[in-house]
Amino acid sequence: MADKKSGIDQALIRDLANILKDTDLTEIEVEQDDLRIRVSRNSQPVFAQASYPAYAPPMAAMPAAAPAVAAPAAAAAEPAKAAAPAGFTLASPMVGTCYHAPAPGSAPFVEVGSTVKEGQTVLIIEAMKTMNQIPAPRSGKIAAILVSDAAPVEFGEPLLIIE
Repeated sequence: MADKKSGIDQALIRDLANILKDTDLTEIEVEQDDLRIRVSRNSQPVFAQASYPAYAPPMAAMPAAAPAVAAPAAAAAEPAKAAAPAGFTLASPMVGTCYHAPAPGSAPFVEVGSTVKEGQTVLIIEAMKTMNQIPAPRSGKIAAILVSDAAPVEFGEPLLIIE
C-alpha cells in the first residue's frame, strides 16, 4: 500500500486541478490500470440532507394550482433577469422538484422581500424521495423567486435572486 502512495504522480494531480480551473468543471476522474485519481472542487456549498417524511401534494390540487402560480412566476422571471446583475442568483444544485414550504399548506420558507441570513433554508428540492434543504449562500433580501412551488428544476437552473 505504501508503494502505491509513493507512486502517485503529483504533477498529474496538479495538471488535473489546472484543467478543472481552466474549464470551470467541478470534478474530473482519471483511471489507468489499478490507479484511480479523482480531483474535485466545490464551487457551491455542500448541502446537508435532512430526513423528512416523503410527501406528494394531492394530484387534484396540483394541476389547478400550478398554472395559476406559473403565470406570475413566468412574468416575474423577466424583471428578475434585469435585476440579476444587482443580486446573487441562487442556482439549483440538483435535478428534482422544488418546494417553497416544508409541508403542503405550510407557510413558505421565504417570500419576495423577506430578509434571509446565510445558511437559512430558502427552498427544498426533492430528489429521489429525499428532501434536500437549500440554504441561502449569503445574507440579503429576496428580490425574486424564479420557480413556482412544486415545479421541476434542472441542475444550474436559477431559483431565486438575493440582493
